[in-house]
Amino acid sequence: MPEAKIAPSILAGDFANLESECKRMMKCGSDWLHIDIMDGHFVPNLTIGAPVVTCIRGALPKGESFFDCHMMVSEPERWVDDFANAGGDLYCFHYEATSEHEALIDKIHAAGMRAGCAIKPKTPASAVFDLVPKLDMVLVMTVEPGFGGQKFMKDCMPKVEELRSKFPDLDIEVDGGLSNDTIDFAADAGANVIVAGTGVFKAKDPQEAIAALRAAVNKRQLK
Repeated sequence: MPEAKIAPSILAGDFANLESECKRMMKCGSDWLHIDIMDGHFVPNLTIGAPVVTCIRGALPKGESFFDCHMMVSEPERWVDDFANAGGDLYCFHYEATSEHEALIDKIHAAGMRAGCAIKPKTPASAVFDLVPKLDMVLVMTVEPGFGGQKFMKDCMPKVEELRSKFPDLDIEVDGGLSNDTIDFAADAGANVIVAGTGVFKAKDPQEAIAALRAAVNKRQLK
C-alpha cells in the first residue's frame, strides 16, 4: 500500500485569505492541497477556475506544494491545458463526465500532470478497473460531489476495499466527510490519500488533526 498523503480541501478555507490558508496547511504538515473545481453544470455549485489556481501557484512554488485538482466539470477534456499551465500537479476527472476516458488520461499525461479518475457514490469500482493501468490515482467519493460539509457515506467503503485488494500499489483517495471520527473506516478499507475539509481547516489544532489522519492510515499499513 502506498504511503499516506493528507490533502486538505481548500474549499473549507477562507477564500478572502486563500494564500495564507494554503500556506498554513502546508506548515501544518499537509502533503497535498486538494482543489475543488466545480462548473455549475456537472455539479450544481460553482467554485474557482484556472486563474485562481495560477494565483495560488504564484504564492506556493511548484515542487514545494502539490496541487490535487478535483475536476467536477462537464467536458473535462476542455480544461486540461489550462490547469497544466496554471500549475496543477494532478488532474482528477470524473468517470461520469466523459466517454473518452483513455484519451483523456493520455492528454493529461501529455500535459505533464498525473491523472486521476473519480467515481460518485453510485458508480461501482469495477467501472475503473480497465483504466487503472493508465491511472495514477482513483478517487472514491464518500459524499455526492458538489457541496462541502456533507456526512461521510460509510457504505462506499466496500469499493475502496475492492480497489485495494485488486490494486495494492494504487493511490486511492477518499473525499467527503473525513475527520477523526470517520478516518478509521477509510483507512481500514485501504484508502491512503485522505481529503479533509472542515475536519482540518476548522480544527482547533490543524497540525494535530493532520497528524491524526496520517497516523490512522499508517496504523492500517502496519496490520
